[in-house]
Amino acid sequence: MKNKKIYFFILLIIFLNSCSGTGSRGLFGTGVSVAIDPRSLGTQIDDSIMEKNLTTRLTIQEKKYFLSIKTKVLDGRIFITGKVDNPEEKLKITKIAWETSGVRSVRNDIKVKEKFNLKQSAKDAFITSQLRAALIVNKTIKSTNYQIDTYKSNIYIYGIARSKNELEIVVDEANSIVNVNNVIASILLVENLRIQKD
Repeated sequence: MKNKKIYFFILLIIFLNSCSGTGSRGLFGTGVSVAIDPRSLGTQIDDSIMEKNLTTRLTIQEKKYFLSIKTKVLDGRIFITGKVDNPEEKLKITKIAWETSGVRSVRNDIKVKEKFNLKQSAKDAFITSQLRAALIVNKTIKSTNYQIDTYKSNIYIYGIARSKNELEIVVDEANSIVNVNNVIASILLVENLRIQKD
């Protein structure tokens, strides 16, 4: 049993190290591209270390979180999505996130699991793909700076906007999609980042 745990943690460390590179795709899906990321290199490294630290701590707490919980760190702010079995787990994960060294804020959009609904899941995937396509087509937006998740027709957008105008365009694009209930935007402005790229 002890050997299995050691092997698991070695594999976990190898996997987490392989997530670093020229992009920040990792567990959260399409993330902010390092090449056009407005954060300074130091801030990007700090955020990456925080993200890996949190992922490791969550996985140690409960192995299933490695696949069921997604985390993203932007400028010391932690964003969490995924699904858990009960409200107590959501609170526990929030507590672990707040205990991360260097954290500035925590946004927990974890959902408590309900009976799987294929129709709703397909609808959510379609909404996400529509918004992703709209951001890619709009040349005034750096679409790679945004992460999109849709749950029960509610769109969650995380990312970094170069200006207030860009932020408004992104939110307007999301609101214009048919059958969207709410748009929850956790978008930081470049001007509000702790350290900006020169």
